[in-house]
Amino acid sequence: MTNAPVKKVPIHLQSSQNRLLIKNGRVVNDDGMEEADVYVEDGIIKQMGRNLIIPGGTRVIDATGKLVMPGGIDPHTHLDLEMMGAKTADDFYTGTKAAVAGGTTTIIDFVLPQRGQSLIEAYSNWREKADNKVCCDYALHMGVTWWSPSVEREMEQLCGEEYGINSFKMFMAYKDAWMLDDYHLYLAMETCKRLGALPQVHAENGDIIARNVEKLLAAGKTDPEGHELSRDEEVEAEAVNRACVIANQANAPLYIVHVMSREALRALDFARARQRQPVYAETLAATVGTDGSHCRNACFRHAAGHVMSPPLRSDPNTPQAMVDALANDCLQLVGSDHCTFHEKDKALGQGDFTKIPNGVNGVEERMAILWQRGVNTGALDPCRFVAATSACAARVFALWPRKGRVAVGSDADLVVWDPRLQRTVSAANHHHALDFNIFEGQSVVGSPQYVIVNGRVCLDDGDLRVAEGYGKFLKTPVFSPYVYGGEAPMPQTPEPYPSSPMPESPSRVTNGTPTNELNIVSKQMAGTALSSGCSTPTGRKMREPGQRDLQNSTFSLSKEMEGADTKTSVRVRNPPGGKSSGLW
Repeated sequence: MTNAPVKKVPIHLQSSQNRLLIKNGRVVNDDGMEEADVYVEDGIIKQMGRNLIIPGGTRVIDATGKLVMPGGIDPHTHLDLEMMGAKTADDFYTGTKAAVAGGTTTIIDFVLPQRGQSLIEAYSNWREKADNKVCCDYALHMGVTWWSPSVEREMEQLCGEEYGINSFKMFMAYKDAWMLDDYHLYLAMETCKRLGALPQVHAENGDIIARNVEKLLAAGKTDPEGHELSRDEEVEAEAVNRACVIANQANAPLYIVHVMSREALRALDFARARQRQPVYAETLAATVGTDGSHCRNACFRHAAGHVMSPPLRSDPNTPQAMVDALANDCLQLVGSDHCTFHEKDKALGQGDFTKIPNGVNGVEERMAILWQRGVNTGALDPCRFVAATSACAARVFALWPRKGRVAVGSDADLVVWDPRLQRTVSAANHHHALDFNIFEGQSVVGSPQYVIVNGRVCLDDGDLRVAEGYGKFLKTPVFSPYVYGGEAPMPQTPEPYPSSPMPESPSRVTNGTPTNELNIVSKQMAGTALSSGCSTPTGRKMREPGQRDLQNSTFSLSKEMEGADTKTSVRVRNPPGGKSSGLW
């Protein structure tokens, strides 16, 4: 039997899945906001502006009253990980499914080799676990959990085009497992510097923790509260300072993962003043959204469910301190450190807190929690929110401007964010593979209504429709321009659509500090219906429901004159009452 000929479908009858127009929204980037429609085709942003000329058969999403932001980038996840005698509840399918539900369209997971294991072998294992399961794009950090000349050689290989790794994580804790001593940490940082990679550290003093654990267990302190007691704020702060000293001696940049305490923030501020290279630091949704008081709960399951390292702090002022640090640029990024374990696995530590597998949820809740605690309180503006949840990670790990930006030529990873959408976080309705949630019962106002992953609508007005294996691996090139200087080019303009002029990336900036790029953007947007282009906090939160926006008009030429050759960004300068053109 012969195959029937393929009939060419007219363009106006073709599926609109690969063509999408988001209309009437306010586009938010880390350096400014503008009223613009966004046209997507074949997974790429092809046009932005008003009065766009688009093909027939295009799906239209009305984003009136909504914000159109770059999809979130979670720089810190642990999916399908075996540690402490257990395996995480979430693999790369359920973990990325939950990520997409929360507005995150890219994750960066950690490859963690066993002591003595080849880094290349561990990398291959992670790719095998992830490639056919991810629902969104992903990249990888590599853990350096032991040291030898072969590790150094493999680091160099991993930085090549074949593997695409540009960041390496070293542990100052987990003694006798993943921890490096200072000498080998110094060697690892020197190697990163030579290769143009970014060294990362888990900053806790592992030797002090080991001794404190011995004393606590000997005193009969075995419940989950003992976890925080064994590694207090000073233990974290000392390691932050020491990591900065070693990085400075190696003349290397540094990225500190999961800063968890006010003492660590102070140490970070103190160390930065003398650093020759930039130091980046992240905090977590868990740190912003809850605290360590839960580890004193009489219910073991509840207390153990909050155990992670470094620990959640009992100081009730810690969450606000983290938000303030994001606002003043002491911290630059927010990750999740999503590392979930089932109740039976957490129960391994009943009677000995050192055996509780460390980890909590957060990949789905990360953006909504930060919006609630940061934007809704007035501490952050939407631009700073985008910087902390997406743009800064894209820049640091050399994914920008393909990721982390709403611009012509960028990947169509987008979130249509409803700042007034109210919901309650609960294990009853989350999407990761666990029946426990550390944010249980928290009410948040502001969440994604639509999430677009590579041009595909995966969260459709609350209906989650992901595809297993749809995501792809992202190679992260070394010598990130944001970290090591230089300029990152804007994406190439797809034909036949012309691109609006865009500013070049600064050679190196600190997120939240006004730059030449920011001034250019502000000038470009002068005279249009935009808010400030400043990426630092304005101190103004989103308007309350029902409150009129006195800066915004409901009139739009694009609605009245669709397709007309109008130039909405041209400012007409006439005297009061208008300018006469008559002949007298």
